[in-house]
Amino acid sequence: MQYPKPVTNLIDSYMKLPGIGEKTAVRLAFFTIDMDKQDIQEFASSLQAVKTQLHYCSICGNITDIDPCEICSNPHRDASQILVVEQAKDVMAMENMQGYNGLYQVLGGVLSPVKGIGPDDLNIKQLLHRLKQHSQVKEVIVATNATPEGEATAMYLAKLIKPAQIKVTRLAHGLAVGADIEYADQMTLQRAVEGRQQI
Repeated sequence: MQYPKPVTNLIDSYMKLPGIGEKTAVRLAFFTIDMDKQDIQEFASSLQAVKTQLHYCSICGNITDIDPCEICSNPHRDASQILVVEQAKDVMAMENMQGYNGLYQVLGGVLSPVKGIGPDDLNIKQLLHRLKQHSQVKEVIVATNATPEGEATAMYLAKLIKPAQIKVTRLAHGLAVGADIEYADQMTLQRAVEGRQQI
């Protein structure tokens, strides 16, 4: 026996989410069916809102509902530092640490020739443009994940930025090789920022 078409479509939709297999998708679908109509409408509205009300900050590339984002438009942030991360979710992880008060640049990924991702596919040009436009930047902290692609991206950025006489550092101890920033605890992130090293 097959599920009715709306249920099948809902299961298929849930299976598009990372880490959701068929059994979990079925469980979520039936949980959704049992939800109140108002909760369903709020859930649907939230899904639509992230596609219609969010965009990328024109300065740093972070997700935002205002442009420029709250961080870029905050005059109390330290404009002499730019912390470079892979994804927008990494900005939130760093902000939750509450130990960094500079600015950010979201690359939108890392260099990966195997996956066909080159420098033009990332926000590297935007970063270099910011560095040329804002002479107050004294340090770029590269906070890509400790993966082969993250390391290669960090080295590539250092090679591009160093000729401009800007200090380039890399997050240091505290982040294990292969670890993702978004899953690190606040103390680990704090130590990684404090122990950054020049590349």
